[in-house]
Amino acid sequence: MMTSKSDYTEAFVWIWLPEATKPVVAGKLEQDGENLVFAYGKSYLERKEAIPIYGPELPLHAGTIPLLNGLTAPSCIRDGAPDAWGQRVIINRITGLKGKAAGEVELSLLTYLMESGSDRIGALDFQASPTEYVSRQSQATPIEELMASANLVEKGVPLSPELGQALLHGSAIGGARPKTLIDDKETKYIAKFSASNDAYSVVKAEYIAMRLAAIAGLNVALVKLTQAAGKDILLIERFDRIDTAEGWKRKAVVSALTILELDEMMAKYASYEELAEIIRKRFTAPKETLKELFGRMVFNILCGNTDDHARNHAAFWDGRTLTLTPAYDICPQGRAGGEATQAMLLVGQNCFSQLRVCIEAASHFHISEDDAHAIIKHQKSIIEDNWDAVCNEAQLSEVDRALFWRRQFLNPYAFEGLEH
Repeated sequence: MMTSKSDYTEAFVWIWLPEATKPVVAGKLEQDGENLVFAYGKSYLERKEAIPIYGPELPLHAGTIPLLNGLTAPSCIRDGAPDAWGQRVIINRITGLKGKAAGEVELSLLTYLMESGSDRIGALDFQASPTEYVSRQSQATPIEELMASANLVEKGVPLSPELGQALLHGSAIGGARPKTLIDDKETKYIAKFSASNDAYSVVKAEYIAMRLAAIAGLNVALVKLTQAAGKDILLIERFDRIDTAEGWKRKAVVSALTILELDEMMAKYASYEELAEIIRKRFTAPKETLKELFGRMVFNILCGNTDDHARNHAAFWDGRTLTLTPAYDICPQGRAGGEATQAMLLVGQNCFSQLRVCIEAASHFHISEDDAHAIIKHQKSIIEDNWDAVCNEAQLSEVDRALFWRRQFLNPYAFEGLEH
C-alpha cells in the first residue's frame, strides 16, 4: 500500500452542544508520530454547558488525553471520518490518480477528517481554525449529476473540480457503497446509489429488509425508494439531525466500535454479548434496549445481513448516557450457499448465522428461551406474511425475488439445529 503523506499536523475539533444550532471549538487534534491525540481547549473546559465528546474515552480534563489501549486515535473521533466510499472520493479529488494507482494511496486520518464534508454523522466537525468556523458544504446539485460523479469515481476517473465539489457533501459518511447526502426542506437523507457492478438490486434488497424490520416492530430509520437517470436510489432519513426554527440541531452519535473500545484493526473481537453487558450498565432504558438489540441480531440472520459490524450499530450520546439509535444498514448480502457468519460475535466466540446461537445468547439480553423462540417465530411470520406486499412496494423483479427468497431472506441454514 502506497501511503501519501499529509501536510496536516493538527486540526481543531468543533462540536454542536445539545440543543445548539451553531458549533463551538472543543479542542485540538495533533499528529504525534503514528498516533493522533486530543486535548480540550481551556475555553471549552470553562463552559458550564460543556460535555465530553465521549466520556469513557475523552473525559473533560486538561492536557493531552492518553489513548485507550491499542488505539492510534480516539475512536469517537474516528467515528466522524469517512469510510471506504468517502475515502475514494477524497483520494480522487486530491491525487487525480486513476484506477489501480488510486487504490494504492492511503491518506492519513487527519487528512480524511479535514478534506471531507462538514455535514458528517454526529455532532463534530474538523477545522483549521480555533476561532472561525467555515462549513465545507456544496451547493445543491441535481441527483443525476451526483450519480454521474459517483459512477466516475467507481471507474477510477479523476473528477473535475466542479464534480468533486458536488460529491464533497457526502464524503464524510460511512460505508463502502456509492452515496451522498440530500437535503429536502425539513428532512436530511443519505442517498445510496446502485453500483455499476451490482449483480442484483442491492438498494432494493436494503429497502425491503428495512421495511420488514419496521413492520416486525424494530426501531429502524425511515427509508424510501426513488429513481433518477433510470437507476434506483435508496433514501434513508437521518436521525442525527433535528430541524428547528433557529436552524439544524445535531445529535452526537458514537458507534458500537467506540463503545466497545475498539478500532477497525480489532473489529473481529466486537461482540453482541459484550455490547449487551455495556447496555445493562450505561444505556437508558436497558431492558427495552436489550430486547431491541436481540431483535436486530435475530432479524439480521433472518434477512441475510452478515455485514452487521460494530460501526453499523450506534448510540446517541448526550454527555452522560447512551441511547440506542434507530437501526440502519440492514442490507442482505449476496449469498449462493448456506453456511454464513455474522460480522460480530453472537455469544462467546460463535458468530455462525444461526438462530440456535441467538437462543444460546438470549440470557445475556435478559430474555428467556421461550421469549427468544417467540421473537424468532414473530419475525419469521412477518417476513413470510409481508414479503409479496413489500416486494411490490419496491417493484422488485421476479428474478430478484427468486434470488432473495430462501437465500438472503430465510435461508434454511439459519434454522439448522432448532428443536422447534
